[in-house]
Amino acid sequence: MTAEPTPLQPRILALDLGQARIGVAVSDLLGWTARPVAIIKARPADKAVARIKDFVKQFEAGTVVIGLPYNMDGTEGPQAVWTRQFGRRLARAIKGVPVVYEDERLTTVESDSLLMETGVKSRKRKERRDKIAAALILQSYLESQR
Repeated sequence: MTAEPTPLQPRILALDLGQARIGVAVSDLLGWTARPVAIIKARPADKAVARIKDFVKQFEAGTVVIGLPYNMDGTEGPQAVWTRQFGRRLARAIKGVPVVYEDERLTTVESDSLLMETGVKSRKRKERRDKIAAALILQSYLESQR
């Protein structure tokens, strides 16, 4: 008896939204792992949405996960409101691809910690932090879907 092959599925794209930069990560075709991909400028928003739309096409993403910055007490503050507004704008641009949200509390802190542990200098950490945070958001989402 042979094992049934694991079906391939559309990739999932994840975003760590910030006012200045957006981290981008993508899943593998099996939906097991997250890989940091890029950092894009968040402004102007229409260009950021166009870049994200390009990534959705490039990776043939079937879902976009956006990190939602809850406050530590679980409430949503102004940044979460802005994130949801951006998410609605993105959803209009990528019709047919669901946009979902994943709790992103402490992912930036965790990504900084990972980069420090690997010896990345402070200047370089800032450049990489957002895409690592996007990968952490995506990994959390992938694990919650299993």
